[in-house]
Amino acid sequence: MLTAKQNLQETIKGGKPDRFVNQNEFLEFVFEAPMTSFCTGPGTEIEDEWGILWRWPEGQLGPFPVHDEEHKVIKDITEWKQYVKTPDHYKNPEAWIEAKEHVKQIDQNEKYITIMFFPGIFEMTHSLMGMEDALMALYEEPEAMHELIDWYTDYLLDYAKVLIEQIGPTAIYQHDDWGSQISTFMSPETFKEFFLPSYKKIFSFYKENGVELILHHSDSYAATLVPSMIEMGIDIWQGVMTTNNIPALIKEYGGKISFMGGIHSGEVDFPEWNEAIIKEHVDRICKKCGQLYFIPNLTQGADVSSFPGVYEAVTAEIDRISKEMF
Repeated sequence: MLTAKQNLQETIKGGKPDRFVNQNEFLEFVFEAPMTSFCTGPGTEIEDEWGILWRWPEGQLGPFPVHDEEHKVIKDITEWKQYVKTPDHYKNPEAWIEAKEHVKQIDQNEKYITIMFFPGIFEMTHSLMGMEDALMALYEEPEAMHELIDWYTDYLLDYAKVLIEQIGPTAIYQHDDWGSQISTFMSPETFKEFFLPSYKKIFSFYKENGVELILHHSDSYAATLVPSMIEMGIDIWQGVMTTNNIPALIKEYGGKISFMGGIHSGEVDFPEWNEAIIKEHVDRICKKCGQLYFIPNLTQGADVSSFPGVYEAVTAEIDRISKEMF
C-alpha cells in the first residue's frame, strides 16, 4: 500500500495510485505558525494585525471583514499608504516555538509540512476596503491598485523567507477566492494583469526553497483562470466546484494541474445532512472524474466541516468507493 504522499504523487503525475487521495490526508497543517489573527467562532470579533475588523455573527458559517465607513481600513485607494500598516510579529523567533515543536512530530514519509495562508492577494485588497471598492479600483485606479498589490507581495515574500528559515514547509496552501459559484470576480485578462505576476514571484520563491507542493484554495467558479494557475505554478486547485465541469478540466489540463474538490460543501454540509446525501455526492463525482488528476474533497477547504460529522462521513465514503473503483 502506498503512503499518503506516494499515492498523491501517483495521482497528480498520472501514475498508478492504489486508491483515491482521501481529502487532506497527505497534508499536516501547522496552524501554530504566526499568521493573521482570526475570529475564534460565532459571536466573536477581532481586529487583526492589519487593522481589519473581522466579525463572526451568530448563526453564520464564518467571519467577514466589517466595511462600513468607520471600519474600512483604506478609505481612498489613491492614498492607500496613509492607511495601511505592515505587521512584523512573525519576525520574533519566539513566535515560532509551537510550530517548530509540531513540525518535529510530523512523519514526512506520510504527510507534507503544510502552511495555510489567508488572506490571499485579492482577498487582502477587498478585506482592506470592501469588495465593491476593490473591484472598482481595478478599473478606476489601476496604478494605485498595482502599488497596493506590490506592497502586499513584498510582505508575503518577506514572510516566506522567515517561514522557510524557521520551519521549512514542504507544502503551501494558499487561500484566495477568485469567484462566485458561477463566475469569476474579474475577467481573465484583468486577473493576469493584476494578480498573476505577484503569484508567480511568490510561488517561484517557495519552489526554489524547498516547497514541493503548491495548493490553491478557491471554492468558486474559476475554470477560465486555470491557464493562469498553471503559469503561476499551482500543482492542485482545491475547492473546485462542479459548476466548473471538472471532467472537462481534467481532460484538458490533467498532467499540468490537478483538481481537488467536487463535493459541494453547501449541498452536503448543513444541519440536516445524512450519510445517503453524502454517498450520492461522493459516488457521482468520483465516477465522473476518475482516478487521475482528481482528489475528492469538500470544497470548503482544510480538514474541517461546518457541522459535526460531515468531514468524517465524506472521508468514510471516499474509502468505500476506493475499494469499488481500484
